[in-house]
Amino acid sequence: QVQVVESGGGLVQTGGSLRLSCAASGSIFSINTMAWYRQAPGKRRELVALIYSDGTTNYADSAKGRFSISRGNANNTVYLQLNSLKPEDTAVYYCHLVVIHLHTHTSVDVWGQGTLVPVSS
Repeated sequence: QVQVVESGGGLVQTGGSLRLSCAASGSIFSINTMAWYRQAPGKRRELVALIYSDGTTNYADSAKGRFSISRGNANNTVYLQLNSLKPEDTAVYYCHLVVIHLHTHTSVDVWGQGTLVPVSS
């Protein structure tokens, strides 16, 4: 089993900053990709940022220049730094990991429980 715990969400004003954290534990051999998605009310879930095991990153156009994804030193943690937040960034943010299972060495998709980020105008 792989467990994922997200933290860091909360109400923030326009122009403010937050840092989201996602920590994975359990039967992990390695983690290939770590990503953050978000889902705004009435909209589909969308990719915000992704980081590969080699450190390469990709960002949605809406996130470029404002958000930053990084991996923790322990490598089982991923962060999303949110800067210059706008009301349209209001959403539930989910972390997503592609984990190589410790025992089976198969690829497993793991989602966090989601953390709400409301941005007030």
